[in-house]
Amino acid sequence: MDATLLARIQFAANISFHILFPTITIALGWVLLFFKLRFNATGDDKWMDAYRFWVKVFALSFAMGVVSGITMSFQFGTNWPGFMERVGNIAGPLLAYEVLTAFFLEATFLSIMLFGFRRVPGWVHTGATLLVAFGTTMSAFWILVLNSWMHTPVGFEMRDGVAHATDWWAILLNPSMPYRLAHMLTASALTVAFLLAGLSAWRWLRGDRAPSVLATLRTGVTMAAVLAPMQLFIGDAHGLNTLEHQPAKVAAMEANWQTRGHVPLVLFAWPDEAARENRFEIAIPSVASLILRHSFDGVVPGLDDFRGKHPPVAPVFFAFRVMVGTGVLMIGLGLVSAFLLWRRGALPRLLLWGLVGMTFSGWVATLAGWYVTEIGRQPWLVTGVLTTAQAAGPVPAGSIGATLAMYLTLYVLLLAAYVATIYRLAARGRLADAVPGSAMPVPKVATP
Repeated sequence: MDATLLARIQFAANISFHILFPTITIALGWVLLFFKLRFNATGDDKWMDAYRFWVKVFALSFAMGVVSGITMSFQFGTNWPGFMERVGNIAGPLLAYEVLTAFFLEATFLSIMLFGFRRVPGWVHTGATLLVAFGTTMSAFWILVLNSWMHTPVGFEMRDGVAHATDWWAILLNPSMPYRLAHMLTASALTVAFLLAGLSAWRWLRGDRAPSVLATLRTGVTMAAVLAPMQLFIGDAHGLNTLEHQPAKVAAMEANWQTRGHVPLVLFAWPDEAARENRFEIAIPSVASLILRHSFDGVVPGLDDFRGKHPPVAPVFFAFRVMVGTGVLMIGLGLVSAFLLWRRGALPRLLLWGLVGMTFSGWVATLAGWYVTEIGRQPWLVTGVLTTAQAAGPVPAGSIGATLAMYLTLYVLLLAAYVATIYRLAARGRLADAVPGSAMPVPKVATP
């Protein structure tokens, strides 16, 4: 592998690890605010118990996100110096705004959330939770503004090969930003929904009958039932926006080689980029044209129109199907679980185990979607302005390979430690006896 490809893999590994934790904290901050407001309104301790448990998960996720984010930022100067040299006048301020308006806000008030419940007035503690939740969302906003601008750059001009901002409002509200922001915020909420539901189901199956567990399970399932179908429509709108501004990416997502009408929806295939055809294709005739053009005979751009300037097809094609497949599972499980909880006040054992299995499904869908987005814009780093090869630095391949191996080893260990710590926190919160009168049936599970 050459140095540029290794640098791309290294950055992909770093950002893949990093994005897992903001995906949790962005939405979990608002869930914690919901728990606190419910406690303030009802005085029911189950909401405060839920808050106390999940604020620990938030703090752990926040710490992991900070550490991995710092490591990732170093690569701008080492592996990708051309990025800041060419577009630093735009990227630099946006990254600075993220730190000043979002990160500091989160870091400042997190300690009050963790330790201030009995040390400050209730309204101060609630206000701190609100500010932290707002800070996580603002952090996502600034990062997604920059990322969206890299996909659909506007509001700038090139002077001597360097980008200079001419319209900051155009940069902030670039054509893909509203769709990308809505898609990512909903993805974060779905990630948290299944984390809440899955971990609560696991605690219930282990015999934890605390009222807070059932309240958290209901919260997660309700979020999933509402947001998973909503994400389907948001994703469709985002796809249409991508078709307008990045047609080569959509062609790779659909493995569509020729510009034509009546394009089939490919359920499965093995894209052969050398032969420029799909092998082992299973497809539904004309449905891709219907989805993308709202007409069976709608013309969809093909990859042959972008020879030499389209992304690698197979990674984008398969990642898109992983994302969509995970989303379909989320919709089905969320709706069925919510219906049964509403009608019966209980979930069967099999469905509880299904929720356990989907605990980290949000991570799977988010990473798959991120790969579609980022691999799908290749060979560009900033569309039409800067290619990935132009931004790469002179670091030798051997050095990048060695640090990549160290990063991957460390990330595997940290991820295992993170998941183990969350389950250990859940196990420590387990109550030995069932709560009398609980609506959920007690499964016949031996408890250690």
